[in-house]
Amino acid sequence: MPEITYRQAVKEALSEEIERDENVVIIGEEVAQYNGAYKVTEGLLAKHGPKRVVDAPISEAGFIGMGVGASMLGIRPVMELMFWSFAYVAWDQMINNAASLRYMSGGLINVPIVIRGPANGGTSVGATHSHTPENFIANTPGLKVVCPATPYDAKGLMKAAIRDNDPVYVMESTVLYGNKGEVPEEDYIVPIGKADVKRTGADVSLIAHGRSVIMSLQAAEILENEHGIDCEVIDLRSIRPLDEETIIESVKKTGRAVLVEENKPFCGVDAQIAYLIQNRAFDYLDAPVQRISAIDAPAIYSPPLEKLQLPEADVIVKKVLKIC
Repeated sequence: MPEITYRQAVKEALSEEIERDENVVIIGEEVAQYNGAYKVTEGLLAKHGPKRVVDAPISEAGFIGMGVGASMLGIRPVMELMFWSFAYVAWDQMINNAASLRYMSGGLINVPIVIRGPANGGTSVGATHSHTPENFIANTPGLKVVCPATPYDAKGLMKAAIRDNDPVYVMESTVLYGNKGEVPEEDYIVPIGKADVKRTGADVSLIAHGRSVIMSLQAAEILENEHGIDCEVIDLRSIRPLDEETIIESVKKTGRAVLVEENKPFCGVDAQIAYLIQNRAFDYLDAPVQRISAIDAPAIYSPPLEKLQLPEADVIVKKVLKIC
């Protein structure tokens, strides 16, 4: 399989789905003439034309609302947020409307909208541009949330999201856009709601999503080479629906769990997973469940300090050594 970047994988998914389905359109700030703020949509305007790749004004409430309305009429819009931090401007449209319309219409109206963009810290863009709101979104019945960590998953999950008949919100990472990985040339999808065992192991389960998967894999290599500890790394990929069975099976096998996320600790995704483990696998645990998250403060602007705020591989190593 050829190796391509995470950015290219997302772009291929968008382009191929536009060609596959005449109802797929891309809408967002600077997605067309500027080729995308992070060049994910580079070249798509020239390839597919202005009816399929549409620049939106700087009004998230406006164009996300338009996307919700279009999806109710059969269009499959892929809406790009320059940062997921800007989603809060369109919270009513995304949370109150998109999530509820199918239920409130008795199943008569679907909302097949995709909202995508970067949701991460680590790029020194400050507290108002560094949110990771997957826990907020996942709290809402009717919404699906995915956080791909690799180019393979980025393409497969994007295709699955576009083909889904419900709202799917895709959290990407600008830090990962340049990462390379093998991606098949043939058409494929990654099922929403299915975790992936990125590394098998016997001593401890590292459970993560997004960039934290990459950090966990790096930590697993250090722990094996320097301490002889065999880590299993579970990539959630999908936050809601959550693949509970893969999580529980891994913890039952290893007896230890370290949960890693870039989110803030209070009411984070890992809080839900910690509850799940103690509820369904308590008797298999040989040590308390450990959580690693970002330091509980607004995103720090200073690059050296922000690096300390986020969970890096060395932090994961220390936490694993504490319980192994």
